[in-house]
Amino acid sequence: MLVVIALGGNALLRRNEPPEAEIQRNNIVKAAVESVAPITREHKTIVTHGNGPQIGLLALQAAAFREVQPYPLDVLGAETEGMIGYLIEQALAAALPGREVATLLTQVEVDPADPAFGAPTKPIGPVYGEAEARALTAGHGWAFAREAAGYRRVVASPTPLRIREFNAVRLLVNAGVTVICAGGGGIPVVITRQGGVRGVEAVIDKDYAAALLAEQIGADALLLLTDVKAVWTAWPAASGSQPIGEITPAALRAYRFETGSMAPKVEAACRFAERTGRMAAIGAMADAQAVLAGRAGTTIKT
Repeated sequence: MLVVIALGGNALLRRNEPPEAEIQRNNIVKAAVESVAPITREHKTIVTHGNGPQIGLLALQAAAFREVQPYPLDVLGAETEGMIGYLIEQALAAALPGREVATLLTQVEVDPADPAFGAPTKPIGPVYGEAEARALTAGHGWAFAREAAGYRRVVASPTPLRIREFNAVRLLVNAGVTVICAGGGGIPVVITRQGGVRGVEAVIDKDYAAALLAEQIGADALLLLTDVKAVWTAWPAASGSQPIGEITPAALRAYRFETGSMAPKVEAACRFAERTGRMAAIGAMADAQAVLAGRAGTTIKT
């Protein structure tokens, strides 16, 4: 079986933890690898991951160095793919002696006319106070959205259309390599009128990119792993809401979910299940094996 596993941001940072390298390394070893390695021992596996706090931190660090212009988000996305992929690769290699593991920088094509560029919604980076958010908007033109704890930067999140390194991913998987790719949704690029490739100021949703990758590569299952046990009938979980077990895409779409939290996971899972007829599942990282087996989490099937 070929399984695509999308690790949520809590694989690296739990809620309210500072984005320090050693904290992320420890979280990966304890949470992500303990969940991914058992599946990888039995199945071919492709791993994707989030990068919101990391790309936000790099953007802030780049903006603080005034000798050069701040690096664009596509370059910062490439940096986070390498950084996070390195940590996951090292931890997986230690947990799976004798298994080849490789991180692949992944460019993902988007449409330059995607309406998302005119309506940024994707949150990245830490939460700021109102004064800090105003200062960053004035200094760098960043857009912010209000959250319960303060303000968070939001950027365009266009729909992924094509994974440029798809053939390389397929070659590696067919050779028995566990591949880490499309981290943070991949590096967003567009095709120029001259036929070249150019990065754009955006962040692609990692769950949509994982669903596209899983569909294109012919995966047997797509696992979207996070820090909650399942999708609930009311999200965030409210009084009277219930965890959802097995459900069809149409029935799951009848519920309403928050745009910045569960909604992308639900839509990505539904798309994969509808387009391929195969299983997608959403659940907790600690329950990864049970989620794959349909004993835990929310399973989406046509």
